[in-house]
This record gives sequence, structure tokens and C-alpha cells, in this order.
Amino acid sequence: MSSRWRVILVGVLLTAFLFLFQGTVLAEEAVKEAAEKGSTLVWWMWPLILFVFTFLLGILAVVAGVGGGVLFVPIVSSFFPFNLDFVRGAGLMVALSGALSAGPGLLKRGLANLRLALPMALIASSCSILGAMVGLALPTNVVQTALGATIIGIVIVMATAKKSDFPEVKKADALSTALRISGIYFEESQGKEIEWKIHRTPLGLILFILIGFMAGMFGLGAGWANVPVLNLLLGAPLKISVATSVFLLSITDTAAAWVYINKGAVLPLIAVPSVAGMMLGTRIGVKILAKAKPKAVKWIVVSFLFLAGLRALLKGLGIWG
Repeated sequence: MSSRWRVILVGVLLTAFLFLFQGTVLAEEAVKEAAEKGSTLVWWMWPLILFVFTFLLGILAVVAGVGGGVLFVPIVSSFFPFNLDFVRGAGLMVALSGALSAGPGLLKRGLANLRLALPMALIASSCSILGAMVGLALPTNVVQTALGATIIGIVIVMATAKKSDFPEVKKADALSTALRISGIYFEESQGKEIEWKIHRTPLGLILFILIGFMAGMFGLGAGWANVPVLNLLLGAPLKISVATSVFLLSITDTAAAWVYINKGAVLPLIAVPSVAGMMLGTRIGVKILAKAKPKAVKWIVVSFLFLAGLRALLKGLGIWG
């Protein structure tokens, strides 16, 4: 049996164990939430639906480079009968698991770049801890409104950018040169190698302080902010930005996740099927990302960000849900 299938088997057995061990308590909580929201489905149907949903989400989230959490939280909080705190905790675990599942494949294909990711991840992960504490203390509507407005602003920037597939960086700055942040990758859609470098590195590092804080505060990962900064500001090619963003999530979200776990905001009934579905889906997403055309990836990113941002903004303002 291959290592991949052993991982899948362990995940299935773990899911079954958690359902058997905690089934009674979790069923009561789920049924109570479902009754309050008018649901007639039995409790065990929701984990099954969650698994299918996150499997499909995992396929698309890797290509979009936004992380599953940024879409998971607003959708699940609206259409699934779970408390919002549990959804936010599970959403962070979904983003983390998807990144961990996709990261090795992206590194192997030469798309995710360690030298680009590590300086940004060090700053972002430190700030995400503080952000997680603030996010759990703030009212939900305030967090969702701020998130929605931020994402829609990023969508406008990305949609109006004329050169984001392969940005032109004439000269690397001193900091990126000292850190040796540059590389070459094979662009399958064009059949040739693309050489790249970055500039404006100090400003990028400063922005990742804010990105890390916001990632922890919203509990949604930070792919929605990573990609624009890496691509539009620093000048990394879009595919490198998307792939490195996924790898960044695995570091930044780990730091924030401990805060949610410590607060008891991670419920196995929600987190386990969501994580299992995400990890399976991202394996397919990695293969699609390598063969997708850069412009197609760009518009997938823009579309996903806009839908997630609009949903969060409307709910935060009390207009939808």
C-alpha cells in the first residue's frame, strides 16, 4: 500500500473513531443547532455533506491560491447548522490542512519557493497569534464586515492590474538580493523556463505584518492577501505567487490555529470531515495548477475572492443572513 493511501486510510479510521467516541455529545449539539435553524436532517448527514463540499473546495482552492478557509467560513456559517465559533475554528484547520497537503507537491514541481516564503512567513506567523486573540474577542459582525471590505478592495486591484501574469522586474532590490530571493521555473502553458526576481522587499515585509494579524483575526488563512502582495507588489509571477501563498498558509495558520484550539473553538464533528475532504481535494488541485494557463488562474483568483468578500460584507452588515 502506497504512503498516500495509508494517509487516507488513517484519516478514515480517525474519523470513524471520533464519531463513535464523541457521537452522542456531538449529535446532541448538532441536532440542537439544526432545530434552531429549522433543519430536518439527522446529525450525521452534516459531516457527510461537509466532506463532499470541502473535497470540491480543495480542488479549486489550490488553483485560486486563497486557501479553503476564506470560502469555507462564510458558506458553512450560512448553510450549515453550526455555531459560528466552531465554523471559524474549523475554517482555520481547513486552510491549514489544505496547505499542508498541497505544499509538498508544489515544492516538487518548482512552483512554491522557500526563499520567497520563509521571510514573509516568519513575520506573518508571529503577528497571526495576536490577530487570533483579537479576532476571538471582537463581535462577529465587525470581523465579517472588515473582511468583506478588505477582500473586495483586493479584487479591484487584481482585476485592474495589466501585468500580473509575468510582472516586469527590471532590477532586484538590495534586500532580496542579499536573501537570494529569485528563481527559474518551467511554464508548461508556454513550454519554456521563466526566470524571475522581486523588488520592494522591505515594503512587502511590512505588509506581511498586517497580513499575519488579519489572518489570525479572521480565522480564514491569508491566501486572499498573500497573492496580491507577492504578485503585484513584489513582482513574482502569478503561478509562483499562488503556489508560494499556499505554502505560506501552512506556516502562518499553524500559529493562529493554536489560539483557536486553546479556546475550544475546534469541534471534531466539523473539523474532521472538513479536513479529510480538503486534503483529498487539494491533491487534484495541485495537478490542475501546474497545467493551467496563468491568465485562467488569475481570473479564478479574482472570482473566488469577490464571491467570498461580497458574502462576508453582506452578512457583516446584516443584509444577507
